[in-house]
Amino acid sequence: MNSRQRRGVILLLLSVLCALGVFAGVLSVISDVNSKVGPEVTAYRIKDDIAPYEPLGPGDFEKISMPERWLPATAVTDLARTRGKIAVTTLKAGSLLQSDMIVDRPALTPGQQEIAIMIDAATGVAGKITPGAAVNIYATFAGERGGRPAESRLIVAGARVLAIGKLTPVEDTDDRGGRAVSAVPVTFALSTADTQRVAYAESFAEHVRLALVAPGTTTPPDPRERTYTLDKDK
Repeated sequence: MNSRQRRGVILLLLSVLCALGVFAGVLSVISDVNSKVGPEVTAYRIKDDIAPYEPLGPGDFEKISMPERWLPATAVTDLARTRGKIAVTTLKAGSLLQSDMIVDRPALTPGQQEIAIMIDAATGVAGKITPGAAVNIYATFAGERGGRPAESRLIVAGARVLAIGKLTPVEDTDDRGGRAVSAVPVTFALSTADTQRVAYAESFAEHVRLALVAPGTTTPPDPRERTYTLDKDK
């Protein structure tokens, strides 16, 4: 082997050693990153905006992976936990799904029925009524000429709200101008008798309004205060 060949072999060996050194450096960096980041776990991200009180389904979320050490303790890692749940507030697209964003959907008890009615957004307790809340349902009835006076009547006391729907424009047929108004579908859990009262009021009352009951209130309204007419203030 002449001197030129020896120099070539030496350069080749140096190149191999340098390559091995670089490879070892890369492995060291990767190992260091892995040791700092740790193993990855499954989490879920919200696909599109979800309105408050909307029922949740698997199609509302997309599966992602992220380092376990960066995952919040409240993060949802199993979609089974969303079964029977509703959104507490507006859930923004791209947000990490967490357990404090969702709550159980209120359920019926034996002897109760679900009934949903449209409540005028202007006369309801806008934004303050949530699933699980208790409300008093009032209906106002027009008077008759020469007959009974117009009156406001408490038709159901302490009705439990199951769900709140989306704000929807509706045509107010009683409005002489025929202008569109906004209404919200509200679902209640009621007894058979109270369901009939609400159905009657929605069909024949001029307006149906909700009054939010303070949490912890257990005393029923005085029967003498369930009906109001102007002559009571005279």
